[in-house]
Amino acid sequence: MRVGLFTTCLVDTTFPQVGDSVIRVLRGLDVDVEVPRSQTCCGQMHINSGYRSMALPLIRNQVRSFAGYDVVVAPSASCVGSVRHQYGDIARSSGDDSLVNEVAELASRTYELSEFLVDVLGVTNVGAYFPHRVTYHPTCHSLRLLRVGDRPLQLLREVEAIELVELTNAASCCGFGGTFSVKNADVSGAMLEDKLTCVRQSGADVLTAADSSCLMQMGGGLSRARDVARTLHLAEILASRR
Repeated sequence: MRVGLFTTCLVDTTFPQVGDSVIRVLRGLDVDVEVPRSQTCCGQMHINSGYRSMALPLIRNQVRSFAGYDVVVAPSASCVGSVRHQYGDIARSSGDDSLVNEVAELASRTYELSEFLVDVLGVTNVGAYFPHRVTYHPTCHSLRLLRVGDRPLQLLREVEAIELVELTNAASCCGFGGTFSVKNADVSGAMLEDKLTCVRQSGADVLTAADSSCLMQMGGGLSRARDVARTLHLAEILASRR
């Protein structure tokens, strides 16, 4: 199986350790994973901001960059959600029938990391060791758009020495929402504070999620408040060893 890693913008520019962790996890399972150099932004930000025509060249590039791979894997439910649920509409609006077919084919083989591990590889124990108290935030896109369910939790429960604790009101949004946090800063900040209150009540040392964007929002809040809890992407925990 030839796998292409869709790194996403945030991982590429801000959280490269997440991409490295995905590669370590997959190669540890003998998966042949590559990182296409031609990939760029998937266009989700443009689509969500109303710049649909500007997203079209990015969608075409995504199709070209990952042509020939059996599977495309990304450490982001948000970006995978865009490929699977937004690309088709943009392609149809372009009037390019070949692009419509190419986008549908790409969407059918694009997976968020936990989906790929649990559903495609049939693996829940990746050999991780992480002796810390951890709580999990199910991001909005993973929960409501991709419906990954408890797949991330299945993986976390198999991590050796982890102490997994429940997050109260886990399904509530952290307030990021891309440009929502910029355009509606006060509302976003209030939502963030509600989320951080729940994190503090959990007593966790580490807050994890499957989207770097949400972790950036929550990690920033924890850092500004000088909280003891830190944020780590799910892939970073799964890549941890003795």
